[in-house]
Amino acid sequence: MSIGAHEFEYLRKIVRDYSAIVIDADKDYLAESRLGHIVEREGYSSVGELLLTLERQSFGVLHRLVVDSMTNNETWFFRDFQPFEALKKCVLPELMERRRSKRISFWSAACSSGQEPYSLALSLRENPALAGWATPIVATDLSEAILERARAGTYTQMEVSRGLPAPLLAKFFSQNGLRWGLKQEIRTMVDFRPLNLIGAWPALPPVDVLFLRNVLIYFDIETRRKIFEKMRKVVQPDGFLFMGAAETTLDIDDSFERIPFGRTAYYRRRSA
Repeated sequence: MSIGAHEFEYLRKIVRDYSAIVIDADKDYLAESRLGHIVEREGYSSVGELLLTLERQSFGVLHRLVVDSMTNNETWFFRDFQPFEALKKCVLPELMERRRSKRISFWSAACSSGQEPYSLALSLRENPALAGWATPIVATDLSEAILERARAGTYTQMEVSRGLPAPLLAKFFSQNGLRWGLKQEIRTMVDFRPLNLIGAWPALPPVDVLFLRNVLIYFDIETRRKIFEKMRKVVQPDGFLFMGAAETTLDIDDSFERIPFGRTAYYRRRSA
């Protein structure tokens, strides 16, 4: 049974209101595929019935679960690879020349199930030049459920086979049946916190490097501008920004300078 037009419009509205993610009008099939597990677990007869019930209620836990299920949590270790090379070869050496405190801080926003911040942690741990340096990593996402997964640091064989170099798997993971768990020395490098990019941000420590990758493409232009406005208050005046390959600051925010690197690019604050 396909979802009705009214129910799908309601779904698009609550996803847009809570997460600022815009679901295209022709993507109703996503509702059927992503909400089926909630329908089954909660005992509804269809996705349509679930949404009609939610429409009559105040926004609560089940609404949030529906929104979480509709957001795209696709991620993998060392995604696109080149940003991590740019970090190692360009960004870190530049920051290490300036930071007398021997402290470089990182933020992985919209971190999903943790592969990005853990990739950062593994890169930093394997960099001998950073011995004796403090490298705190904050990782945030709007979904509490996905943050719990991230904190556990446990992944399937498919997930660790996607982007993670075999030597790092052997060195920093322990196998338990069909799953692989990150060792505590890496998990404790990352501080996972809830944060909705379009909501009020809690107090965050200033960061030297922000990874805000593959999330802005789901927002409209005005929402992106508001996020950049808040972001400038968090990223250090000489800090750096990494975005997804399909994302840009062009016509959105002019406070960051694009630095080409191989087939990718990263951004430096223009006030540097």
